[in-house]
Amino acid sequence: MRALLSTAIGGPETLEMTELPDPVAGPGQVVVAVKACAINYPDVLIIEDKYQFKPARPFAPGGEIAGVVDSVGEGVTDWQVGDRIMGTIGNGGLVEKIAVDPTRLYRLPEERSFAEGAALILTYGTTIHALLDRGHLKDGQTMLVLGAAGGVGLAAVELGKAFGARVVAAVSSEEKAAAARDAGADETIIYGRAPFEKDASKALAEQFKAAGGKAGYDVIYDPVGGDYAEPALRSIGWEGRYLVVGFPAGIPRLPLNLTLLKSCDVCGVFWGAFAARDPKANEAHVEHLFTLWRDGKIAPRVTEVFPFARGGDAIAKMAARGAIGKLVVEVG
Repeated sequence: MRALLSTAIGGPETLEMTELPDPVAGPGQVVVAVKACAINYPDVLIIEDKYQFKPARPFAPGGEIAGVVDSVGEGVTDWQVGDRIMGTIGNGGLVEKIAVDPTRLYRLPEERSFAEGAALILTYGTTIHALLDRGHLKDGQTMLVLGAAGGVGLAAVELGKAFGARVVAAVSSEEKAAAARDAGADETIIYGRAPFEKDASKALAEQFKAAGGKAGYDVIYDPVGGDYAEPALRSIGWEGRYLVVGFPAGIPRLPLNLTLLKSCDVCGVFWGAFAARDPKANEAHVEHLFTLWRDGKIAPRVTEVFPFARGGDAIAKMAARGAIGKLVVEVG
């Protein structure tokens, strides 16, 4: 089988298409014939050895897959050859076949494509955990979403609206603003490119404040970080919740006096660890997502599909922060 492997620390240009033996399902495992693999920002970090987890090389990036069960191992009774699946696997998805623990898989509805199935769980799973468990978002509250046209950003816009919030989407271009509006954002803000000098940072804070209203934001969803974080925090409301989701713009240094003045919380969001520590709560969230998906309240926006041979190009586009919605590599 073919596999796109990271063999050395570096960017997408270091990935190598390689032939490997087909995997065999061990006891309690299934082998999945991968049809589609979504690309997310952790795929950029993991091949640069900058992610929380550093798998031994060689390894394939790609943490979200959809495909078909190819074989089942001893003791597996809930899955059969030919079943359509979707799931999150941490890494290893940019391969034609992979042996996985079936507890990480979900049934892909017949009416959904493999690309859609590969694009749902990680971004929406992260976001529903962030908004409900960490942000305690309530109907009628106001939320600011940074990086609102990316995968997790659009998920936050959609889920925020599904939960009854007023959503302000902050993005870097009119094209991205249009995508956020299409996802349901009530208002959009277009910001400039960091780094920001002091005056530019202050001006951005005023932009955020003007859109948030006098009371400020109840929840701020930040998958961007960098110089965008402090201006956003300055616009938070009394006892607001600032959700730390990711750092493609860099790891910010927040002035903690702001948390005292606003009596607000800065909350880390680590969905992978949450799912491992409390699988029942995560399962309930995923069931909630499937209901919202079925009812048309959420829908992964797959904006570009890459052939397997160009899987590295998908990661390069994600690294350049040029993606709107989800990027998917068609493997099978």
